[in-house]
Amino acid sequence: MKILVTGGAGYVGSVCVEFLLEAGISVVVVDNLSEGHRAAVDERATFHRLDLSDREGILALFRAERPDSVIHFAANALVAESMRDPSAYFRNNAFYGIHLLDAMVATGVRKIVFSSTCAVYGLPLKIPIEERGEAKPINPYGESKLCFERILRWYAEIHGIVPLILRYFNAAGASDRYGEDHEQETHLIPNVLRVALGKRRTVEVYGDGFATPDGTAIRDYVHVRDLAAAHLAVLRREQPSLYNVGTGEGWSVLQVVEMARKITGAPIPYDVRPARPGDPPRLVANVHKIHQELSWKPERSRLSEIIESAWRWHRAHPDGYPEDPAEAERQRGRAT
Repeated sequence: MKILVTGGAGYVGSVCVEFLLEAGISVVVVDNLSEGHRAAVDERATFHRLDLSDREGILALFRAERPDSVIHFAANALVAESMRDPSAYFRNNAFYGIHLLDAMVATGVRKIVFSSTCAVYGLPLKIPIEERGEAKPINPYGESKLCFERILRWYAEIHGIVPLILRYFNAAGASDRYGEDHEQETHLIPNVLRVALGKRRTVEVYGDGFATPDGTAIRDYVHVRDLAAAHLAVLRREQPSLYNVGTGEGWSVLQVVEMARKITGAPIPYDVRPARPGDPPRLVANVHKIHQELSWKPERSRLSEIIESAWRWHRAHPDGYPEDPAEAERQRGRAT
């Protein structure tokens, strides 16, 4: 089996590529490296630096590589940025994905696993959130992902594409070799660990007046290796499918900070800031459907395991991925 992975140089993509290769699958990575890192691409994969806006380039790549299936990670994913520049989000997360789908139709590739998000739910009325819950995004990021989900459904009806949609909750943690390194880091756990490493002075806690036990927002964290396993599991499906991917449990911001203190031994001070507009008090997945239909359950998503794995990676890569190819090879050698 050969799988084409878009965004395979990014955080979740790089770990998924590693997971697929370990399963004996041939992988072709497509990434424009605008957010990803060349050093994050497993050397066993075939790499093409290519932008999804290049319609003819994508079609030529499909004709040359002849993949059996596609996993589509490539996207812009910053909520605040999407509020400033919605055009980029609708172009990159929805419109350019059509080039990918048209190449699939032209070359007879049927299955696509789409990296979607719980942001499509907006402010949910019911917790835990079910897949059949109403999708009402409150920002262009969530709307752009939902837009592509709807495009996929029409390609399924008209062209026979099989869309396999995974709505992620909070991806976190790291493998031994690949972890989280964003130019603009908005995720809680890496920012907490940057404080432990002395890279930041404090953690910013947005809101402590939520209707939760300690007043801070609660999120469902799933280990990135468990998330990768969900992608492999869903490829068994032959019909269009949609699943939440989370743990069904939630952890507050302060619980994350306290767990990181225990694991790192660092004090990790924090500053409370005003809550961000539209930030839900709780986002926790109902994961009954994916458990029942795919027999998928998270195996390493206890909060302690997530933070321990991320801490190992960040200590080994305190400045993130090297951009120098020679240094990247040296780091790869130390990781094996």
